[in-house]
Amino acid sequence: MAGGTTLPRRALGRRMRELRAAAQKSQLAAGLAIDVSKQGIGRLEEGRPVRISRVQFRELLGFYDADEDVKAEVLGLLQEIRAARGDDSNFWWRPFADVINPNFNHFISLESAASRITSYRLTLVPGLLQTRAYRRWIVEASDPTLSRSEVDHHVEVVAGRKRKLSEPGFSFEVLLSECVFRHQLGGPEVMLEQLRHLAEVARLPNVSIRAIPFDAGTHPGLVLGSFVLVEFPPLHPGRIPEAPLIFTEGFTGGLFVENDDVVSTYRSSLDELRTFASSAEDTIRLIETIADGYDSTRRMV
Repeated sequence: MAGGTTLPRRALGRRMRELRAAAQKSQLAAGLAIDVSKQGIGRLEEGRPVRISRVQFRELLGFYDADEDVKAEVLGLLQEIRAARGDDSNFWWRPFADVINPNFNHFISLESAASRITSYRLTLVPGLLQTRAYRRWIVEASDPTLSRSEVDHHVEVVAGRKRKLSEPGFSFEVLLSECVFRHQLGGPEVMLEQLRHLAEVARLPNVSIRAIPFDAGTHPGLVLGSFVLVEFPPLHPGRIPEAPLIFTEGFTGGLFVENDDVVSTYRSSLDELRTFASSAEDTIRLIETIADGYDSTRRMV
């Protein structure tokens, strides 16, 4: 693809690699099934351009015994790739209720493939660290029209994502404004549970949670707003990893940024934000102190 975002193509490659592995098929067997070279299947799975028709994709999905939902998901990604070809930038705004492919969540796909995630948040706890009650309040506040079953589905999706924290080789760095601990989302009881969970998770060896206190002064995060840096492992030993990207979330959608210069600027901002952040140990003490305040408030109610 000469221009435009590579995100849908990379997502398609990861998904097809997962499907082939689940079907226990080799790249050679997959290629023979649709009259494509083994190298062509490899390029597909690496998110690189390859000439495979829509008909061949359907045949390959049949070879992998994919169900109808998975077929719709993959064909939706193909449509996204075609739609992205006209975009000459490396920025891509994707509404959450995307009409192109509503069955595919790109951020969750990126999160599941990541080897390292660095998250800076101004107001909310990152999804990987949210309790069910905290997430439920966010979902209900964001869209009061959702049914109870729809809310439950959103909550369970986030709960399932937490398995990522125990994945070998994965690390998670979190920089949180002190606002995150003091905004009383859902009330004292919800916040008490959430903060106790944060204090527990902060002690995991692959998780770093550091607060940027109110008295830290002016820092770049106040201008940048919340964002996530997502980094990936090499697909094969000795190969270059997938390019990292930045994700920023708005009320109606998410902005994925792949431009190298912009990603580098965000990296530099993270380096500066770290100089304003408290130590991991001081952050745990801050969390526990604020949690004690919520506990006292809860007891008084």
